[in-house]
Amino acid sequence: MDMLKTGWNFFQNEVLGMAWLNRLIGNLINACGLDATSKIGDSIHFFVYDTIKIMVLLGVLVLIISYIQSYFPPERTKKILGRFHGIGANIISALLGTVTPFCSCSSIPLFIGFTSAGLPLGVTFSFLISSPMVDLGSLVLLMSIFGWKIAVAYVVLGLVIAVAGGTLIEKLHLESYVEDFIRGGNSLDVPQEELHFKDRIKFAWEQVIETAKKVAPYVLIGVGIGAFIHNWIPEEWIVRILGTGNPFGVILATIAGVPMYADIFGTLPIAEALLAKGAQLGVVLSFMMSVTTLSLPSMIMLREAVKPKLLGVFIAICTIGIILVGYFFNAISCNGVQREHNKKLNNGLPILHKVPPKRDYGRYFCIMAEKGGTSHGGLTEKLSPFFHAKKQEVNAYGR
Repeated sequence: MDMLKTGWNFFQNEVLGMAWLNRLIGNLINACGLDATSKIGDSIHFFVYDTIKIMVLLGVLVLIISYIQSYFPPERTKKILGRFHGIGANIISALLGTVTPFCSCSSIPLFIGFTSAGLPLGVTFSFLISSPMVDLGSLVLLMSIFGWKIAVAYVVLGLVIAVAGGTLIEKLHLESYVEDFIRGGNSLDVPQEELHFKDRIKFAWEQVIETAKKVAPYVLIGVGIGAFIHNWIPEEWIVRILGTGNPFGVILATIAGVPMYADIFGTLPIAEALLAKGAQLGVVLSFMMSVTTLSLPSMIMLREAVKPKLLGVFIAICTIGIILVGYFFNAISCNGVQREHNKKLNNGLPILHKVPPKRDYGRYFCIMAEKGGTSHGGLTEKLSPFFHAKKQEVNAYGR
């Protein structure tokens, strides 16, 4: 059992987390005469390491998922979904969404095609919600940052939102609020050419190149923002706005994600930096869900396909679901999950980026919540028994 646990930790930290790359880049920065622990050095470290890591994971994940996706072209997917009815159809639709494009703008054309083919509206909306929110790539990438427990919970809850949202839309009978050109469209069953192994590999590799070109700018922007937050934004600001002292942090994060347009790869470095600075786990994850599902460009594109009432129902369902998920993760993070994550960080096993030593953020903020401390001064007395430290040492955690 110990051997299995050791093997899993090695896979999660050295393979998925690329801790070896983290150490290598740190050593190279030091070798160039720049202190890797200084603000400038650490910013360079963060930017280079996260960019390389995310793009490598992106290539591998897209290659694998696109190969799987080659077995589910749109016509075949329509036929599969057409065999199911009721909530079973919503579940299958949400699951199929996990092996499709990585952002909502790419999912909307498929949603239009499925709706034109006559599939139930609720089924197509289950697909539209799950596709950008909980694809298989997000599962692996979240594992590389937060560990498998949080990653699996995130995906499961995302699928629950997709199934529940699609089912509710179906029950509301909103078919008349789909634009006429989609409802009146004709879907042709085009015979699908049988692909061989080489064809599937070629298709998957083309998807890697296409996705990398599309995603790279957002990854660079996201990593740049993450590096700035990680090294230049005072921790007290993040804690005050997105920490346990603000019960509306989840709502603020959900709203803040709407104007942005990115996919899971672009939001990861920002999420990591916010978490390391003291933002609550639920706040970070609700921000990621909001960006990938409710981005303004996606809503503008979706408005071309559906009328305002249906669009409003979709936004309301997703927003409420994301907020509930955020508060759920805030609750469980104070019951051990985030402590376990930060314990790995403090044991020298960085997952996405190194965190300064002696900063057990999860433990610090969970204790703050459990003991009811809100002000920094009050925390000193409340935290001392837990850390067995002097007031000055405890205050260092707050800084």
